[in-house]
Amino acid sequence: MPQLLRRLLAWSRTHEGRKIIRFTSVSAVSTAVSFTSIAILYGFHIIPGVIWATVSGNLIATLPSYYLNRSWTWGKRGRSHFRSEIVPFWLMSFLGIGVSMIGATWARAEVHSHHWAHLINTGLVSFTNLFSFGLFWFLKMMVFNRIFHDHTLEEMDEHLTSEEMGLR
Repeated sequence: MPQLLRRLLAWSRTHEGRKIIRFTSVSAVSTAVSFTSIAILYGFHIIPGVIWATVSGNLIATLPSYYLNRSWTWGKRGRSHFRSEIVPFWLMSFLGIGVSMIGATWARAEVHSHHWAHLINTGLVSFTNLFSFGLFWFLKMMVFNRIFHDHTLEEMDEHLTSEEMGLR
């Protein structure tokens, strides 16, 4: 087990490891924003419909996701490139929202077929959205990596010191 832990720590210090850890952290932040937004919008009847509350909550979460991923995960600075960064990011985001809409549609059917308390309905809607985006996470990682990266991971890892790679 200590050998596996050392290898995991060494990997976490590589460019690839850092990037995946950062992407996962940004995903956790945007998921928390989305989850909280949906729970508030739907739970407090600000937006009474399951579908529109889900769309709104996910759109709210997309803004910090774009900026955090672009600047922190992939280290991009300066103006965003509309065609090569913004459009693909929003297309993937809308595809993810589409996946969550499938979950929201199912949740809406469950909400209407059962006479549960609104708190249970809110939990069902929020957790269905969370599950839907969990399914979509790996695809987003691959596409966003393609959108924002400039160098291959091997090129980046070649420039890391042995200390940065955890070999000491």
